[in-house]
Amino acid sequence: MTFKHYIPNTITSLNLLCGSIAVVYAFEGYLHIAALLVIIASVFDFLDGFSARLLKAYSAVGKELDSLADLISFGLAPSVIVYISMQQHVPQWGPEWAGLNILPFIAFLITVFSGLRLAIFNIDENQTEHFIGLPTPANAIFFISFPLALQYGSEQSFLFPFYQGITRSYYILAFLAIVSSYLMLSNLPLFSLKFKNLQFRPNRIRYIFVVVCAGMLLLLGIHALPLFIVWYILLSLADYLFKIS
Repeated sequence: MTFKHYIPNTITSLNLLCGSIAVVYAFEGYLHIAALLVIIASVFDFLDGFSARLLKAYSAVGKELDSLADLISFGLAPSVIVYISMQQHVPQWGPEWAGLNILPFIAFLITVFSGLRLAIFNIDENQTEHFIGLPTPANAIFFISFPLALQYGSEQSFLFPFYQGITRSYYILAFLAIVSSYLMLSNLPLFSLKFKNLQFRPNRIRYIFVVVCAGMLLLLGIHALPLFIVWYILLSLADYLFKIS
């Protein structure tokens, strides 16, 4: 393996480092800092693939390291964020084991199904133009966007109490964890966000996605973050049914 192969792997390692530190901050209760670290990890996740393509520095080690880093940053870290939120509002009637109510452990379905999703993705060579099932980074961004919106968003926004209600409801969080876990392993086709060129026609679906996201960001600010993933899923369904792309 030549020197240039170490560049993408180093960037992937930074992804892994951010995810690992995010887990620590989440357990300490600093959910917004953990969420920011997951965002930084997602930037490194983009850069490692970009640098590998730019340098033509693909390697089997890099592929495996990328999946391991993604499992921590986009599987375990969001699971812990959801777990901490659920633990704060868990029903009193839940079963206990070693002094802990085990109901919030539902949050770790996100980790388990993220691992399964990544393993399937590694051996599936058909997921280039489209993904089958919700990608783990998209799933992670959905969950970590709530503490970001609540920490940095305006309390005057009509979405603020809505998001606050979600994060304070054990039942809603449990439901979202189960649904998102299913979506990661579902046969739902979702378009890839990678632009091969700047032409409109072959990238029409991507331009529509970006323009609407930009509009939501201008109107709603950081409160738009969870809606990005919902919009991504709905637009992918529309593309599947009506062949927009």
